[in-house]
Amino acid sequence: MEPYPSMVTTLAAETALNHAGHPVRRVRLRHYLMCPPTYFDVAYSINPWMDPTRDVDRDLALRQWSGLVDAYRDSGHRVDVLEPVPELPDMVFAANGATVVAGRTLAARFANPQREAEAAVHTAWHRRHGILYGGGEVQRPIAVNEAEGDFAMLSTRILAGYGFRTTVDAHRELATLTGRQVISLELVESRLFHLDLALAVLDDERDHIAYYPEAFSAHSRQLLAELFPDALIANEHDAYSLGLNAVSDGLHVFIPSGARQLREDLAAAGYWPISIDLSELIKGGGSVKCCTQEVRSGASS
Repeated sequence: MEPYPSMVTTLAAETALNHAGHPVRRVRLRHYLMCPPTYFDVAYSINPWMDPTRDVDRDLALRQWSGLVDAYRDSGHRVDVLEPVPELPDMVFAANGATVVAGRTLAARFANPQREAEAAVHTAWHRRHGILYGGGEVQRPIAVNEAEGDFAMLSTRILAGYGFRTTVDAHRELATLTGRQVISLELVESRLFHLDLALAVLDDERDHIAYYPEAFSAHSRQLLAELFPDALIANEHDAYSLGLNAVSDGLHVFIPSGARQLREDLAAAGYWPISIDLSELIKGGGSVKCCTQEVRSGASS
C-alpha cells in the first residue's frame, strides 16, 4: 500500500489548480461499515473468480484488509466494524449487505443461497445503530438486490446494475424508497458480474465516474457515453485487475494495486490514487469497494 497524504498535503491539494484544467478535487469525510475476513474462505463457487481448489491464506487476507481500514481512518474517515459469523465466509464483502441513502436503508436479498443469511446480520446492525446516522428503519426487499455491489450513488441519481445478480425490480424498489432517479445499466461480462466491478464513482458531487465499456450492453454503453462524456475509461487490464472496484472520497481514490493506466489517469484528473493490495480477497471475486459499505446519513446525503 502506498503512503497517503497528510491532512496538510490534502488541504494544499484542495486549494491548488489542476494543471490540466480539471476541477479541484475535495475530500468529503465518509462513514464506512466493514467486516474482517476472520472466516474468509473459498469453499464454493458462485462467481468466475472463485476456485475452491485454491488455498486461502486467512492471515494474509486479514493483514491486507486491516491495511485498507488503516488507510481509510488515516484519511479521516469513520470505519465501523461488523462482527463476522463463522458460517458466512463472504461477509468480508460488506458492500453487498445493505444500501443506505440519506439515512434510509434497503436490505439486501442475495441471489445465491450461500450468502442469504448475511442480509439479516446487516439488517440487525442498521436497526441497532441507525439512530447515530439519522436512520434505523430498514426496508425488507421483495426483489433480489446485492446492495452496493449493484447500486452506485451520484449527487441526486443512482446508477444500478442488472444482468447477473440484482434485478430491475429492485431498481424500482430503491427509487421508491429514496425518491431518486435510478438509471438501469445492463451488465454482460460474467467476470464483472456486479456494477462495482465495472464502474466506479470518483466524485459524487460532480457525478464523475470511471468505467469499462465492454462490461455493458450496447444500449448501456451508449447511455453512459451520453450521460458522462467526461468519464475516465478503463482498459481491459485494469478492469480485470478489479481496478474499478475502488472507493473515492472525492480526492483520494483507494484503488486495487493491480490497476496501472487508471492510476495515471486518476492522477492526471486531479485525484490522489492510493494503491491497496487485496490480492487474497480477489480470490473471492472482490476488492476495495466490495469490502466497503458506505453509511450515508440523513444529514449529509
